[in-house]
Amino acid sequence: MGALRRGLIWLCVLAVIAVPLVLAANSPLLAWRQPVYIVAGFAGIAALGLLVLQPLLAAGLLPGLPILRSRRLHRYLGIALLLSIALHVGGLWVFSPPDVVDALTFASPTPFSVWGVIAMWAIFAAACLAALRKRAKLRVTTWRRAHTGLALIAVAGTVAHALLIEGAMEPVSKGVLSAAALLITAKVIYDSRIWHPSRRTKRTP
Repeated sequence: MGALRRGLIWLCVLAVIAVPLVLAANSPLLAWRQPVYIVAGFAGIAALGLLVLQPLLAAGLLPGLPILRSRRLHRYLGIALLLSIALHVGGLWVFSPPDVVDALTFASPTPFSVWGVIAMWAIFAAACLAALRKRAKLRVTTWRRAHTGLALIAVAGTVAHALLIEGAMEPVSKGVLSAAALLITAKVIYDSRIWHPSRRTKRTP
């Protein structure tokens, strides 16, 4: 792969993640928001951006990164993703504890809250599964199916959560970021063939 092509791939990935952040930072809606709410909101946007990078790193698809380093970064960014979610939910808790309680107990009347909580628990479950991989002594195929299944639920829930919110994010860039997270995750899972039915091997007589 040529240097120009590698640079263009990195540029596209970074643009998809950075442009929504920049446009959201210039939203006039922020003028009426408290700082803790703004920080919580941007932590959520950052989490969505990380969901674009995670499958690319897991599959080693970013040019210039050896697969072992790529997967190491996948683990580190997984921790960053957990911290972003904690900051997102924690900031909203400081801003309005009753709303967060309603969301966590699925009592909120807003559909985006339900999708956000589903995505959050799926990400936590995927992280716990990754942390306990060796202790659980699961077969590799079983572990990968569980981890990728939870990842797909997390991404789909996060995308639904983001698209249903009318806030500081600019609609077009939010749509592109959401589509990128969903399509890349689905493609990586499909290409891994982990969910494809295994071919039966013929038994020798």
